[in-house]
Amino acid sequence: MALVTSGSGADQVIAEVAMNGGADPSATTVRATVVQASTIFHDTPATLDKAERLIAEAAGYGSQLVVFPEAFIGGYPRGSTFGFGISISIINPKDKGKEAFRRYHASAIDVPGPEVTRLAAMAAKYKVFLVMGVIEREGYTLYCSVLFFDPLGRYLGKHRKLMPTALERIIWGFGDGSTIPVYDTPLGKIGALICWENKMPLLRTALYGKGIEIYCAPTADSRPVWQASMTHIALEGGCFVLSANQFCRRKDYPPPPEYEFAGLGEEPSADTVVCPGGSVIISPSGEVLAGPNYEGEALITADLDLGEIVRAKFDFDVVGHYSRPEVLRLVVNDQPQLPVSFTSAAERTPAAKSDIDTKSY
Repeated sequence: MALVTSGSGADQVIAEVAMNGGADPSATTVRATVVQASTIFHDTPATLDKAERLIAEAAGYGSQLVVFPEAFIGGYPRGSTFGFGISISIINPKDKGKEAFRRYHASAIDVPGPEVTRLAAMAAKYKVFLVMGVIEREGYTLYCSVLFFDPLGRYLGKHRKLMPTALERIIWGFGDGSTIPVYDTPLGKIGALICWENKMPLLRTALYGKGIEIYCAPTADSRPVWQASMTHIALEGGCFVLSANQFCRRKDYPPPPEYEFAGLGEEPSADTVVCPGGSVIISPSGEVLAGPNYEGEALITADLDLGEIVRAKFDFDVVGHYSRPEVLRLVVNDQPQLPVSFTSAAERTPAAKSDIDTKSY
């Protein structure tokens, strides 16, 4: 299907691989859209409004699955160093890096929370499966996460980025094996990895082991070489790969001195493209179905023939007939890694989630 250019919660988490009771076995085609658009930085309510407009437009084209880029809600802090993450003087309350982090923290969302409830309502209103990149706030730590929603308006769960890259480690926490879900939906088995963690072979294999069929790859990497990684994953996993990236100009971020771009020599002009996108949809045979687009904000849409998955697995099933478990095996620790736990029967939650000591006096 040709490129289409855009004009523009519940608290309960659903168990993995437990949703497919209503699937129509005769339905073999899924229409999917990857959104290539910019966050409205430091303005989460406006970004949610923009997300709804884009979801409505994609649904208008008949899309059943809509995938947004990495950190669409909350923003990807492109060009910011946050003062290199280290304050030279710990007694200086006006340290630029700390203030930049305070603003970024304020733009993040709680999961669950009101923004999650609104995203769930969007999925229900437009009757789509929704995969949304967000900056998740848990207390004072941020995580780069992907949230999953179904057309009934249910928040299904999340994936937290397991391994932030480079300076991302200054501002984002690390996920663990408890949030690597694959959901068995009427459209197929859907999961996601974020940006460069897609280059981690063992993490990909964990998704293959859960039977992923529609592999979502929200990213911030717009380099042409990213396309090679996406094609390889489609071939390796025998799955559809949907990679969504933002298209951003300098003017999509706050102006200096509130927000300054580093590493470009000099402050870019307002119309300078700071992320050209490259969103793409690739079939299990390695065929590019739509994209990559480097021209502007767009909705990139393709019809996924689910029969392609079976045809691809005939040649190569990485965790099936092409595996050698007596020689090579993967063991995944999928338990939450909590910094604090309590052994008493009355309190088994992490300290960050406990309200036992938050009484007013």
